[in-house]
Amino acid sequence: MSQCCMLNYVVKCFVQENGRCVSKLENMGFRVGQGLIERFTKDTPRFKDELDVMKFICKDFWTSVFKKQIDNLRTNHQGIYVLQDNKFRLLTQLSAGKQHLEHAPKFLAFTCGLVRGALSNLGVKSIVTAEVSVMPACKFQVMIQKM
Repeated sequence: MSQCCMLNYVVKCFVQENGRCVSKLENMGFRVGQGLIERFTKDTPRFKDELDVMKFICKDFWTSVFKKQIDNLRTNHQGIYVLQDNKFRLLTQLSAGKQHLEHAPKFLAFTCGLVRGALSNLGVKSIVTAEVSVMPACKFQVMIQKM
Protein backbone atom coordinates (compact mmCIF):
# COMPACT_ATOMS: atom_id res chain seq x y z
CA MET A 1 0.00 0.00 0.00
CA SER A 2 1.50 3.34 -0.97
CA GLN A 3 2.00 6.12 1.56
CA CYS A 4 -0.66 8.25 -0.15
CA CYS A 5 -3.27 5.45 -0.12
CA MET A 6 -2.60 4.70 3.52
CA LEU A 7 -2.96 8.37 4.47
CA ASN A 8 -6.26 8.53 2.57
CA TYR A 9 -7.50 5.45 4.44
CA VAL A 10 -6.51 6.96 7.79
CA VAL A 11 -8.34 10.20 6.96
CA LYS A 12 -11.49 8.17 6.18
CA CYS A 13 -11.09 6.48 9.56
CA PHE A 14 -11.36 9.81 11.36
CA VAL A 15 -15.12 9.61 10.94
CA GLN A 16 -15.30 5.97 12.13
CA GLU A 17 -15.16 4.61 15.63
CA ASN A 18 -11.59 5.17 16.88
CA GLY A 19 -10.87 1.72 18.36
CA ARG A 20 -12.14 -0.25 15.39
CA CYS A 21 -10.18 1.86 12.92
CA VAL A 22 -6.91 1.66 14.87
CA SER A 23 -7.27 -2.11 15.19
CA LYS A 24 -7.89 -2.48 11.44
CA LEU A 25 -4.85 -0.36 10.61
CA GLU A 26 -2.65 -2.31 13.03
CA ASN A 27 -3.78 -5.62 11.52
CA MET A 28 -3.11 -4.36 8.00
CA GLY A 29 0.36 -3.25 9.07
CA PHE A 30 0.99 -6.65 10.65
CA ARG A 31 0.26 -8.47 7.39
CA VAL A 32 2.34 -6.02 5.35
CA GLY A 33 5.24 -6.31 7.82
CA GLN A 34 5.18 -10.10 7.55
CA GLY A 35 5.37 -9.93 3.76
CA LEU A 36 8.04 -7.24 3.59
CA ILE A 37 10.40 -8.90 6.05
CA GLU A 38 10.32 -12.12 3.99
CA ARG A 39 11.53 -10.17 0.97
CA PHE A 40 14.10 -8.11 2.85
CA THR A 41 15.73 -11.07 4.64
CA LYS A 42 15.76 -13.70 1.89
CA ASP A 43 19.53 -13.25 1.32
CA THR A 44 20.40 -12.32 4.92
CA PRO A 45 22.20 -14.78 7.19
CA ARG A 46 20.43 -15.84 10.40
CA PHE A 47 20.45 -13.33 13.22
CA LYS A 48 22.52 -14.20 16.29
CA ASP A 49 20.13 -12.80 18.85
CA GLU A 50 17.21 -10.50 19.55
CA LEU A 51 19.41 -7.38 19.54
CA ASP A 52 20.66 -8.18 16.02
CA VAL A 53 17.03 -8.51 14.89
CA MET A 54 16.21 -5.10 16.36
CA LYS A 55 19.26 -3.52 14.72
CA PHE A 56 18.14 -4.94 11.38
CA ILE A 57 14.66 -3.47 11.91
CA CYS A 58 16.12 -0.05 12.80
CA LYS A 59 18.59 0.13 9.94
CA ASP A 60 17.68 -1.98 6.92
CA PHE A 61 13.93 -2.47 7.39
CA TRP A 62 13.20 1.14 8.41
CA THR A 63 15.35 2.48 5.56
CA SER A 64 13.55 0.31 3.01
CA VAL A 65 10.13 1.42 4.23
CA PHE A 66 10.67 5.05 5.33
CA LYS A 67 13.84 6.06 3.42
CA LYS A 68 15.81 6.71 6.64
CA GLN A 69 17.14 4.84 9.64
CA ILE A 70 15.68 5.04 13.13
CA ASP A 71 17.38 7.93 14.92
CA ASN A 72 17.84 6.17 18.24
CA LEU A 73 17.52 2.61 19.57
CA ARG A 74 17.56 2.02 23.32
CA THR A 75 17.09 -1.13 25.35
CA ASN A 76 16.98 -2.12 28.99
CA HIS A 77 18.40 -5.55 28.03
CA GLN A 78 15.30 -7.15 29.54
CA GLY A 79 13.12 -7.30 26.46
CA ILE A 80 12.07 -3.67 26.04
CA TYR A 81 13.33 -1.61 23.11
CA VAL A 82 12.54 2.01 22.31
CA LEU A 83 12.89 3.13 18.69
CA GLN A 84 12.89 6.88 18.23
CA ASP A 85 12.27 8.61 14.92
CA ASN A 86 12.72 12.37 15.21
CA LYS A 87 11.08 13.11 11.85
CA PHE A 88 8.59 10.33 11.19
CA ARG A 89 7.46 10.51 7.58
CA LEU A 90 3.79 9.77 8.23
CA LEU A 91 3.56 12.62 10.74
CA THR A 92 5.45 15.29 8.78
CA GLN A 93 2.31 15.91 6.70
CA LEU A 94 0.35 16.93 9.79
CA SER A 95 0.51 20.33 11.39
CA ALA A 96 2.81 20.67 14.38
CA GLY A 97 -0.11 22.05 16.41
CA LYS A 98 -1.36 20.22 19.49
CA GLN A 99 -4.81 19.78 17.94
CA HIS A 100 -3.46 16.92 15.80
CA LEU A 101 -1.76 15.02 18.63
CA GLU A 102 -5.02 13.25 19.47
CA HIS A 103 -5.14 11.81 15.92
CA ALA A 104 -1.51 10.63 15.92
CA PRO A 105 -2.34 7.07 17.10
CA LYS A 106 -4.26 6.48 13.87
CA PHE A 107 -1.18 7.37 11.87
CA LEU A 108 1.04 5.19 14.04
CA ALA A 109 -1.18 2.09 14.28
CA PHE A 110 -0.18 0.83 10.83
CA THR A 111 3.51 1.22 11.66
CA CYS A 112 3.12 -0.55 15.02
CA GLY A 113 1.58 -3.46 13.13
CA LEU A 114 4.31 -3.28 10.50
CA VAL A 115 7.04 -3.70 13.12
CA ARG A 116 5.12 -6.39 15.02
CA GLY A 117 4.50 -8.36 11.81
CA ALA A 118 8.15 -8.13 10.75
CA LEU A 119 9.32 -9.28 14.17
CA SER A 120 6.75 -12.08 14.19
CA ASN A 121 8.12 -13.55 10.96
CA LEU A 122 11.62 -13.37 12.45
CA GLY A 123 10.42 -15.47 15.40
CA VAL A 124 10.11 -12.60 17.88
CA LYS A 125 6.70 -12.26 19.53
CA SER A 126 6.13 -8.67 20.66
CA ILE A 127 3.76 -5.90 21.64
CA VAL A 128 4.44 -2.62 19.82
CA THR A 129 3.06 0.70 20.99
CA ALA A 130 3.78 4.27 19.92
CA GLU A 131 3.65 7.70 21.48
CA VAL A 132 3.97 11.23 20.19
CA SER A 133 4.71 14.15 22.45
CA VAL A 134 6.00 16.61 19.86
CA MET A 135 5.23 16.32 16.13
CA PRO A 136 6.71 14.86 13.95
CA ALA A 137 8.89 12.91 16.40
CA CYS A 138 7.62 9.63 17.80
CA LYS A 139 8.78 6.69 19.89
CA PHE A 140 7.88 3.08 19.29
CA GLN A 141 8.13 0.80 22.31
CA VAL A 142 8.70 -2.87 21.53
CA MET A 143 8.08 -5.27 24.39
CA ILE A 144 9.39 -8.74 23.60
CA GLN A 145 7.20 -11.54 24.88
CA LYS A 146 9.18 -14.57 25.97
CA MET A 147 7.76 -17.83 24.72
